[in-house]
Amino acid sequence: MNFEFYHRWLALYPLITQLIAAVAILLIAYLAYFITRRYILHLLQTLVLKSRFTWDDLLLDPVIMRRLAYALPVIIFYNSAVLFPGIESIIKQTAYLGLLILALILAGSFLTALNNLYESSQLSKGRPIKGVIQITKLFLYIVGAVIIISILLGKSPWYFVSGIGAMTAVILLIFRDTILSFVASLQISSNDLVRVNDWIEVPAFGADGDVTDIALHTIKVQNWDKTITIIPTHKLIDVSFKNWRGMQMTGGRRIKRSIYIDQTSIKFCTDDMLSTFSNFKLIRQYIADKKTEIDAYNAQRGFDGKDKINARRMTNVGTFRIYVESYLKQNDKIHQGLTAMVRQLPPGPEGLPLEVYVFTNTTDWIAYERIQADIFDHLLSVIPHFELQIVQNPSGSDFRALLGNIEVNV
Repeated sequence: MNFEFYHRWLALYPLITQLIAAVAILLIAYLAYFITRRYILHLLQTLVLKSRFTWDDLLLDPVIMRRLAYALPVIIFYNSAVLFPGIESIIKQTAYLGLLILALILAGSFLTALNNLYESSQLSKGRPIKGVIQITKLFLYIVGAVIIISILLGKSPWYFVSGIGAMTAVILLIFRDTILSFVASLQISSNDLVRVNDWIEVPAFGADGDVTDIALHTIKVQNWDKTITIIPTHKLIDVSFKNWRGMQMTGGRRIKRSIYIDQTSIKFCTDDMLSTFSNFKLIRQYIADKKTEIDAYNAQRGFDGKDKINARRMTNVGTFRIYVESYLKQNDKIHQGLTAMVRQLPPGPEGLPLEVYVFTNTTDWIAYERIQADIFDHLLSVIPHFELQIVQNPSGSDFRALLGNIEVNV
């Protein structure tokens, strides 16, 4: 009796009936969202954590979890549209569009989580896929936008696709940088030009530091002064850049520095000088062997000790060069498996460059600078023992000494 009364009353007031139904559906949808978010997804997370596979860790992403919870309420709205005959088609279309947008957002979140999972693996160090992920997301969003617009306008998606040909020039103009960046990303990845954590120098952009991120449109470089340089991906292919990865993989960093010797201090070695040099342990054997070799050469050709021009004689700069070579060979901070030499470069106004070209056995910057400084500290200190002088522009003390001598003479 009471049920029939309420039924007749609701029939007399359909608006109130639909309002009650709408409130009930909202409550059911919220309850479904709450149960899904609090219990179902929590159970799914527990199962994933217990799994021995790593690929299913994608589902642990909190963004994916949160957005998955919206799926069930939208489905409830779609199926309850029959309760509202007047606006059934609008509700279904809105719910359908909501599901489509949610699917696109979930696909984007899944691809982002996939890239994050990939970057946590060792494989990503040599083959970053962030650019590919971004272009895939862009393609999905464009396709989704075409489908959504076609639903709203009641047209077939092919209707809009067919018009793309006429808009090719506009599309190329709009997506020019994206297309160029995508091609550049493929080149960088396939040719293994740059990886995350590589040390690169790009003079055109003032970049000198570690690569922190390789994306579709940009490459981030953290310079040594901790500033960040952003380089367009396609621009990196257009300009010259230096990648120091080879040095880091080899395990040695190059020292290439010259000492400029005053050419007026270069001379033949006297017996007293050779006697002094023989006391230097690093070249003691060299002095003995070289004297034997030179004496035999001169005796064979009839040169005596008085012939100072034609006879072979040792020089202080040549002996110093051998000393530097011996010093570097016995230095345990020098990589002996890589090129190590001491060479003379063409003389010039600055003097005779004597270049040290070796590799340290470490690539650490601080250790490298310390090793390099120690080597040249020693070489600069030992040069006077070979009666050689370093080229140096005159300083204030030099001018004061010169003026003092002039005053004394006057």
